[in-house]
Amino acid sequence: MPQDQPRLESAAHFSSTNWSQVLAAGQKGLPEAREALAALCQRYWYPLYAFVRRLGHQPDDAQDLTQAFFAQLLEKDYLRAVDRARGQFRSFLLAAFQHFLSKERDRARAQKRGGGRQPISLDFQAGEDRYNLEPTHEQTAERVYEQRWTLTLLDQVLSKLRQEFASAGNEAQFDLMKGFLTGETLPHRAVAERLAITEGAVKVAVHRLRRRYRDLIVEEIAQTVSGPEEVDEELQRLLASMCSDG
Repeated sequence: MPQDQPRLESAAHFSSTNWSQVLAAGQKGLPEAREALAALCQRYWYPLYAFVRRLGHQPDDAQDLTQAFFAQLLEKDYLRAVDRARGQFRSFLLAAFQHFLSKERDRARAQKRGGGRQPISLDFQAGEDRYNLEPTHEQTAERVYEQRWTLTLLDQVLSKLRQEFASAGNEAQFDLMKGFLTGETLPHRAVAERLAITEGAVKVAVHRLRRRYRDLIVEEIAQTVSGPEEVDEELQRLLASMCSDG
């Protein structure tokens, strides 16, 4: 309906801004900003869950703490109390979670956490299954968090890329070629035979795929930092997190 149009345009605007702009707007009470922040939290809840599990909390307690944290995070009063001096959403989220955990130590009953609110739907069973499959070695909880953040970001990018191919009717092509992004490659000739195209066409397609993949990584990172000047720094930090086992 016509009266809904301004809200739709506003929501679209928030979904394309960086997180600090969304957070600033959220402090003014705009519902579209809360929705945009909730969408970011929906994408990046798992690294926090892995962090609190690595601290030694059992699955039920970790689930309770993670859900309760988001219940408070999405309240305007809590957001105003959090220092967002750092420009990365990754750093902000972890600092806010650590602040929350320190306060939770003073509370006796898990039932009181979050007040029964379910601010966003989180698939904790899938998260726990994933956590049990991932090696942690002797990594600190902070290192686990950073690595899972990076993997989550890359998963988000691959999902977006798959959606683009699927929208163009090329999902089967993506499934054959995604290995060129993840390191699980097939020979160019094998891909060409399956797609009924030449090896040269495969090489061109791979080049375009990798370029689009890089572009989407930059776009995703841009939503989690305060400005474009921080994108390269954040990218290097995330890559470095994957090159060390802590």
